[in-house]
Amino acid sequence: MSAEAATAVPTPAPITPATAPATRLLLFGLLGFSAGLPYYMFSTVLSARLTTHGVDLVIIGFFGWVQLLPTFKFAWAPLLDRYAVPGFGRFFGKRLGWIMVAQLGIFASMVAMAFTSGDASLPVTALFAVLLAFWTTTLEVAADAWRIELAPTPAEQGPLVAANLWGYRSAMVAAGSGALIVADHANWTWAYLAIAAGAFLPLPILAAMRPAPDRIGSRSGALATGLGAAAALLGGSLIITAVVGYLVLGLADAAGIGAKTDATRAVLVVCLLPFVAMAVALPRIVRLPETAFARRSTIIGPYVDIFWRFGYRALPILGFVTFYRMGDVLTLALSKPLQIAAGYDLTTMGIADGAVALPSSMAGVALGAWLAVRLRLFWALAIGAVGSALGNWIFVWLWYAPPAGHVIYIATALDQFAHGLEGAVFVVYLSMLVNPRYPAAQYAFLSGFAFLLPRLLAGAGGSIQRQIGWDGFFTLSGTLSLAAVVFLPFIARAAPRTAPRTTP
Repeated sequence: MSAEAATAVPTPAPITPATAPATRLLLFGLLGFSAGLPYYMFSTVLSARLTTHGVDLVIIGFFGWVQLLPTFKFAWAPLLDRYAVPGFGRFFGKRLGWIMVAQLGIFASMVAMAFTSGDASLPVTALFAVLLAFWTTTLEVAADAWRIELAPTPAEQGPLVAANLWGYRSAMVAAGSGALIVADHANWTWAYLAIAAGAFLPLPILAAMRPAPDRIGSRSGALATGLGAAAALLGGSLIITAVVGYLVLGLADAAGIGAKTDATRAVLVVCLLPFVAMAVALPRIVRLPETAFARRSTIIGPYVDIFWRFGYRALPILGFVTFYRMGDVLTLALSKPLQIAAGYDLTTMGIADGAVALPSSMAGVALGAWLAVRLRLFWALAIGAVGSALGNWIFVWLWYAPPAGHVIYIATALDQFAHGLEGAVFVVYLSMLVNPRYPAAQYAFLSGFAFLLPRLLAGAGGSIQRQIGWDGFFTLSGTLSLAAVVFLPFIARAAPRTAPRTTP
């Protein structure tokens, strides 16, 4: 490969009429809805489902580790940059092709969770929860890469991020609220089937979109080939997940891990390992020449590029992104068990997650996107961190207040508004860190790394709560989120260096 080929910027996804400025907002709102609808079903709703079935809180905490899968999306994100799905990709474009496969995976996984909703076998519950998380994450990787290709500046990113998060959070709220209410009046099977039907609805809309300018074949042929490829991918992912899960559970059983296990210390040690590894590798990475294999490699090159471009500033950047969403993730992990323990029924919780959370979250996203465009990102990020802390601390009040509708509604409103604002600012910030040469891989790495420590701690949340109580847990989670501001002075002026162009 020539030096020019190695450094050339990949051609972005074609801008078809469906992705023109007039309709981009609607498109990314739809994509956000597609990704947000299943998220609560393997996180918050699943924790409520397990709680109603009498599963121990520590085991429910372990189920929070299903949310770790998106953290490791960098492992398969380069494949989405490099390969197109047969049929779908050649007719609709690479990004949309993967989005369509992911939606089929989401639908199939959620139907499987519906018909195993009795949780008679927790390993089976975990299997389909992991598959749902995998396909939801795959959809996000493809959609994020497409957004970054189409909007390379903060001014362009702001509106798209707002539209995407409006769709995402409205779908999360609809799924959480709808599933809880349906489960309270029918059962968990119907709850998951109802949300699975909603998750399937965007697929025909995307399949009817205009083809890519360089399309290959007819629409019917593309759909038939794409469905065949999707079936193979879904079957392969099921087999791989089942085998890996069997091995992991066997190792956990051999190690004596169970409901009485205190995983907190082990989790904290694991969390330190990525930072130690990066600190050790950085001195060598920053000296790598452009021709070095590590920078040219399809697999590791996109990730090495992050550390090469930002140098030693990469460490405080990654420290900042690690703490910034801490409160959001920890709230998501145990807010529903807290509300059930405080005496709230599923219908009241569902109303709070619907009529209250949706407008609050959308208002927060709108304000966050506006702040990201109008203010220096330094100040917008600081406001988001303070809001996130308040959104967690409000649950301490909920725990001590007598159960009442206005209590859970106020707590939900502040929580959703604060985390919506924080999330919008954060997405814009991460998007600006990405090298346009590697949009899928680098955004997957940065957004995944941001949730590594929070989701590890969320998995140990049951153990932590058992030691310090509900009030201590939510006080700690809000304080950890606020700690992100400590890193802001160190990253405020972090600017990437660029490699000089070489000639063949």
